[in-house]
Amino acid sequence: MELQSTTMPDGVPVYLPTPYEVPADLFINRLASYLKENVGEVSPPGWSLTAKTGSHRESPPQDPDWWYIRCASILRKLYIHGEVGVSRLRAAYGGRKRRGTSREHARPGGGSSVREPLQQLEKARFVSKAERRGRRLTSEGIRLLNRISAEILREQRRSGEGGR
Repeated sequence: MELQSTTMPDGVPVYLPTPYEVPADLFINRLASYLKENVGEVSPPGWSLTAKTGSHRESPPQDPDWWYIRCASILRKLYIHGEVGVSRLRAAYGGRKRRGTSREHARPGGGSSVREPLQQLEKARFVSKAERRGRRLTSEGIRLLNRISAEILREQRRSGEGGR
């Protein structure tokens, strides 16, 4: 884990928190609520309330805000893994297909539930296409994720939870 640092005018380094230093569940929930409240380009399509997220699922997600959570999760994955394509994200969001008495097989997640959030995040200018290598975070996306990480760490220190 690398800490990003910047220097103050007096030459003292200041370390900036990153999503590596924040618990993933807190980070994703905070980022999802930020996307829901502040980013107009990110909104669930009409089919998202009734569609399953892959062939390995038996029913659609129960959480009505699952779209924002998926977008936040994708942003975090792009931060941690760098350039990632739709097929690798589908594999990450996939699971085991139950086949009755036959053996289970791995199935990728649904393509639309990965591709469309990526397209919306591109419109919001948090993600850009990397030529023939998938998608990557833009500087604006990195700045957003670092800012939310800093807010979470500040709250943890204030409340005495500490962190890592």
